[in-house]
Amino acid sequence: MRQKREDVRNVAIIAHVDHGKTTLVDELLKQSGVFRENQEVAERVMDSNDIERERGITILSKNTAVMYKGTKINIIDTPGHADFGGEVERVLKMVNGVILVVDAFEGAMPQTKFVLRKALELKLPVIVCINKIDRPEARPDEVVDEVLELFLELDADDSQLDCPFVYASAKAGIASLDADEMGTDMEPLFETILNYIPAPEGDPDAATQVLISTIDYNEYVGRIGVGKVDNGTIRVNQDVVICNHHDPDKIIKTKVSKLYEFDGLNKVEVKEAGIGSIVAISGISEIHIGDTLCSPENVVPIPFQKISEPTIAMQFMVNDSPLAGQEGKFVTSRHLRDRLFRELNTDVSLRVEETESADRFKVSGRGELHLSVLIENMRREGFEFAVSKAEVLYHTDENGKKLEPMELAYIDVPNEFAGAVIEKLGQRKGELRNMGSISGGTYTRLEFSIPARGLIGYRGEFMTDTKGNGILNTVFDDYGPYKGDIQYRKMGSLIAFEAGEAITYGLYNAQERGTLFIGPGEKVYSGMVIGQTGRSEDIEINVCKKKQLTNTRSSSADEALRLTPPKILSLEQALDFIDTDELLEVTPTNLRIRKKILDPTMRKRAAMKKA
Repeated sequence: MRQKREDVRNVAIIAHVDHGKTTLVDELLKQSGVFRENQEVAERVMDSNDIERERGITILSKNTAVMYKGTKINIIDTPGHADFGGEVERVLKMVNGVILVVDAFEGAMPQTKFVLRKALELKLPVIVCINKIDRPEARPDEVVDEVLELFLELDADDSQLDCPFVYASAKAGIASLDADEMGTDMEPLFETILNYIPAPEGDPDAATQVLISTIDYNEYVGRIGVGKVDNGTIRVNQDVVICNHHDPDKIIKTKVSKLYEFDGLNKVEVKEAGIGSIVAISGISEIHIGDTLCSPENVVPIPFQKISEPTIAMQFMVNDSPLAGQEGKFVTSRHLRDRLFRELNTDVSLRVEETESADRFKVSGRGELHLSVLIENMRREGFEFAVSKAEVLYHTDENGKKLEPMELAYIDVPNEFAGAVIEKLGQRKGELRNMGSISGGTYTRLEFSIPARGLIGYRGEFMTDTKGNGILNTVFDDYGPYKGDIQYRKMGSLIAFEAGEAITYGLYNAQERGTLFIGPGEKVYSGMVIGQTGRSEDIEINVCKKKQLTNTRSSSADEALRLTPPKILSLEQALDFIDTDELLEVTPTNLRIRKKILDPTMRKRAAMKKA
């Protein structure tokens, strides 16, 4: 018989990127007494990965649990960035309700819409938390109207429209049920969770069913499956069968060796867990996302939605440049292959395919950020490899016509830069859908429908065009008809002519031709890209050239040569900059751009063949 388990609540926190989800979880942990009085706690304690901390974004969803008035609240912190949407989709299967966090100034943003749509489709109750109400420019009343409009647009039913609104400042650790009243602590939010989020339901006497929604990976114990107990109980040493809704042939008999529940930031070992509990199970190597663990006498998989397909791909290959193998620890194709396939253990939105060449792998993901985070993680671990320019994954319709992924781009820019942005996106096959003024008429909000390939390499340009004041958010829309060719880059590359060490005299002569990426003393090789030029074609230049000594002295001969500081590209900028005939060489200490074909004669021949 199905019954409710009143001492548990399962809730996910969803929002647009940077609206304060992780900070909110921090405060809920602090105020529920998870930490000792004198315990030193880092900011955004849930972001455990180095890259998450540096960039201030959540990449992987995290589980935690707090106790409030004898009720255990399992909280899942989800990523806000569209590239990690695969994470959000699946964790919602574990919870009975969501907290939608919306910035009191920015209001409803594209990703708010994306995550909310997912929650409403699953018929989950929503608590709306208007965050950052202590900002001087906060406009909570208008934002509430925006959120309600969004609910109507996404066809929410009446019960979902009756959702409670909580006004909070996660940073200050306060929440209130009234926009005009400042709270003193997070109690109103805790109470709203208890009152509004339904308790998990299930049949404790039925056969065991646990749906695995997340996979964690640990070097020592291997794969750890995280999921919710839907029916029955699960015990240590219990015999279970792994089955999958999308793969009816998959039936694997196994045993539960270790079982954990979440408590604060820790996993606590337990002997058994009942309905509604979120558990972590280790010791089963064949476990995957979307699998159901069942009792052997009743094998019934739980339906699970398919994860959104990747839209963008890159080639990862063994580095074969003249400087290969000097800086990295892991450089062979075996190292590269093992590492990429290991990533599949935890990242469901990623695809890795082997190609005809043993040294090259095709890696597909949800967006440039998704793949750049993987590249950054690998270089920090000591890998050395090369990657190609990102390309989109095309589909064909039933008539054999070519389809490409389309994105919706939402852009907020100061009024004076709106014209430049519209012009640039028009060249990249963008279609202006909507335009309006925000922030008291000083900013313009633009809405574009644009091919995903039109956004490759655009973010750097966008920052330059808007002097760093613009905000660009994109979300995958659908596949649409192919829009025609796009010219990615109007500027050519400055290419090193010979191998050696860059010398000030050679660089001084080179800087007149364009912007340099390297400084004196850096190693270069023939075919390496050392800068960009204002002209459309590539220029080869010798930066290893020394000044010839003469026995005559003129008055100006000994003047010091002044070099302009080189433009040092970050990983994202370098991925944006490279063209289709170039590669990015990634090592733990350096990022170098190079031509695919290093030999100048062979390169010209290849270009002539293309033409």
